[in-house]
Amino acid sequence: MSYQEIIMQIIISGGNARSQAMEAIHFAKAGQIKEAREAIIKADEELSQAHSVQTQLIQEEAAGNNKEVTLLMVHAQDHLMNAITVKDLAQEFIDMYEKLFNK
Repeated sequence: MSYQEIIMQIIISGGNARSQAMEAIHFAKAGQIKEAREAIIKADEELSQAHSVQTQLIQEEAAGNNKEVTLLMVHAQDHLMNAITVKDLAQEFIDMYEKLFNK
């Protein structure tokens, strides 16, 4: 996989994870807690893919194969960090809505 393909995979997986996390929030808000938790699982799977690709880059750099830090790479890392944050918040929303609907 080329450097650009690796970067694009981080962007795609991060974006997919964020979308799944947002969908989880919408499900939870509608009282569909099971569906929300399923969406979070999908978000975790996407994040796992992104982390795997990111780890590949880290291992290459640790081995002395440094890559140029491009704006695209910064964008990819931003996507990934944003997805992680949204997923963590979505998990909190799901827990909150579950308590709210179970009263």
